[in-house]
Amino acid sequence: MLLLAPAKLAPVNAESPPPATGPATLEEFLRAIEARAFRFAELGLRHRDDALDAVQDAMLKMLGYRDRPASEWSPLFWSILCNRMTDMQRRGLFRLRWLLPGSSDRDGEPLDWADDDSPDPSRQHDGQEAWQRIGSALRRLPARQREAFTLRVLEELDVAETARIMGCSEGSVKTHLSRARAALQAQLEDFR
Repeated sequence: MLLLAPAKLAPVNAESPPPATGPATLEEFLRAIEARAFRFAELGLRHRDDALDAVQDAMLKMLGYRDRPASEWSPLFWSILCNRMTDMQRRGLFRLRWLLPGSSDRDGEPLDWADDDSPDPSRQHDGQEAWQRIGSALRRLPARQREAFTLRVLEELDVAETARIMGCSEGSVKTHLSRARAALQAQLEDFR
């Protein structure tokens, strides 16, 4: 992941104003969004290295928009990331071998979908199983449904922002999201 310098925090006293609701700097924004962006890219590209490349490329491109208002950073970042992922898929970097059951990374190690630091092996196994099931269910969705679901539900963007990022109408976003939810509910019903 893109490693950023640690943020310097000003001392807080009783007379200081309440902290801002959003990130104050682009670096803080990128630090806050990097893990979610990586999971999104990993689900879409099905390969960790490609996902890492896509997120880093999107973050580097965001540095050119540092002067934009903070309210524009989120939709802009997701648009850049989605476009980068599409470019990677079009250029043949999309590895279809990740669709096969029993996939492994380049070193032959099995994919670990849940990086859980929990010391309890049972909890760790349950977390890994949950991520595998959710990841598998999301991968089975058509790309537009997966994109709509991730942006609206996981990233909590509003319909207008999601439509702008996806390059479609708000009605299309709602249709894709409705279909994605129905498909995920059907796929994960027995897992509940």
